[in-house]
Amino acid sequence: MKRLFDISAALVSLVIFAPVLVIVAVLIRLDTPGPVVFRQKRVGLNGKAFEILKFRSMVTDAATRGPHFTSANDPRITRVGALLRRTSLDELPQLINVLTGDMSVVGPRPNVPAQRAEYTSAEWGQRNKVRPGITGLAQATKRSTATPEERTRLDLEYVEKSSFLFDIKIILMTIKQIATRGGN
Repeated sequence: MKRLFDISAALVSLVIFAPVLVIVAVLIRLDTPGPVVFRQKRVGLNGKAFEILKFRSMVTDAATRGPHFTSANDPRITRVGALLRRTSLDELPQLINVLTGDMSVVGPRPNVPAQRAEYTSAEWGQRNKVRPGITGLAQATKRSTATPEERTRLDLEYVEKSSFLFDIKIILMTIKQIATRGGN
């Protein structure tokens, strides 16, 4: 049932947001040189690596110009990128990741491989029992203000409580977070 929901939600969202996707792509192209879509290796279901898709919100050489995590006033974030991050529009290309089966609409956010060090072996195994999501319990409750420890706790709580109704609750909580600009 979850996979059917994911495919349906991703297809409907892609149709609804098609004009927004085009506008965002044009704005990124006009703002700074480089690709419109950012691709990065992430860890998915059962520890399988996949390439996440996001609208590019940073300068193209951001990885060579600063730390792994961004800060509130990170100079690597572009003007358009700041808007995309504030509204979570940078996440829209992940609907394609949902269609391909690499991601779900709801689940723990997919980690980069280096984040493996933040988990015990048991936690890592537990966390990767479900597909990563575009949104998750950490994003729905803390948006981007959660500490690594809080994210770990909330990701593991999601895996424990995972259900269709819990996913719907998380989607509604995420919409509220975005609409009220909770966190960054």
